Amino acid sequence: MMGGALSAMPDLSGSLVISVAAGTTIATFEAAFPGAPVIRVMPNTPAAIGQGISAMIGNGAATPAHLDLAEALMRAVGRVVRLEHEGQMDAVTGLSGSGPAYVFHLIEAMAAAGAAQGLSPALSLELARMTVAGAGALAVHADEDPAVLRRNVTSPNGTTAAGLAVLMDDDAGLTPLMVRTVAAATERGRELGRG
Repeated sequence: MMGGALSAMPDLSGSLVISVAAGTTIATFEAAFPGAPVIRVMPNTPAAIGQGISAMIGNGAATPAHLDLAEALMRAVGRVVRLEHEGQMDAVTGLSGSGPAYVFHLIEAMAAAGAAQGLSPALSLELARMTVAGAGALAVHADEDPAVLRRNVTSPNGTTAAGLAVLMDDDAGLTPLMVRTVAAATERGRELGRG
């Protein structure tokens, strides 16, 4: 779709081009707008409520002033990080660009698990939503690393420890699942960039 859209654009060679298109490389924009400063940005959907995070990288024509302008624009919808090289953008897309969907699915899974233990679906969903929202806010605002926060909740031989024994299994737990999930999304971003 981007090829058709870019070919229909007027000459923007003298303008700063800021893209939020996943999988569309800086080189694609440089070909469409020779000599133009280009900044590629990947925000995520929490930007809709000012809680997003955007990663950005510019081409050789993008000056520090251009990057500062793009960062100021994106700060209106959340935090901004700058990448070291464009090759990192696919991993950003796989992690934080696609990540809200992973968290929404986590909420769905937690709600289903609560309902399986006898809670009403509505109550289970409310508990899951607020647990994820509260834990996320605590992770953002606390001075401790998430591993410390996790340990703070976990009493030896308690209920949390029993649940974490399943979730933290080296072979079948959440970490290997998330590694495969983000890798699949990252690879899809690379495929889109190759056209």
